[in-house]
Amino acid sequence: MSRADYAAWRAIPTRWMDNDAYGHVNNVVYYSWFDTAVNAWLVEAGLLDIANGATIGLVVETGCRYHRSLAFPETVDAGIRIARLGNSSVRWEVGLFGADSDEAAATGFFVHVYVDRASRRPAPLPEAWRAALTPLLRPLDSAAAAA
Repeated sequence: MSRADYAAWRAIPTRWMDNDAYGHVNNVVYYSWFDTAVNAWLVEAGLLDIANGATIGLVVETGCRYHRSLAFPETVDAGIRIARLGNSSVRWEVGLFGADSDEAAATGFFVHVYVDRASRRPAPLPEAWRAALTPLLRPLDSAAAAA
């Protein structure tokens, strides 16, 4: 994946504590960056009210492919896109790039199922959400879906 495959961006500075004993960012940190990029976009778009919103997203599936190492003190550019926009679910895809690279150091995804905060039952995405999310939509092609 290249930068052109993503619709929105967030710069994330690495921290000294992100590196592991092998001198590169530990794999668990990548998942934190996925969450940060997507949830920050949702908050800034006025969709996600973390404390009081009626609708919240629960992660039901996730994955990551590592293509090259990242390490402190790099700044990571996180590109986000939506591969699938369902009735109550969204498949988010995130590419993590070193600041000077057009090729992703890691590519990952997670699926949010949006639920009613109180009942934890799936809730249809409100029309305002659909309108805001649609510009991020970059549907999966059949080769990517099989990978």
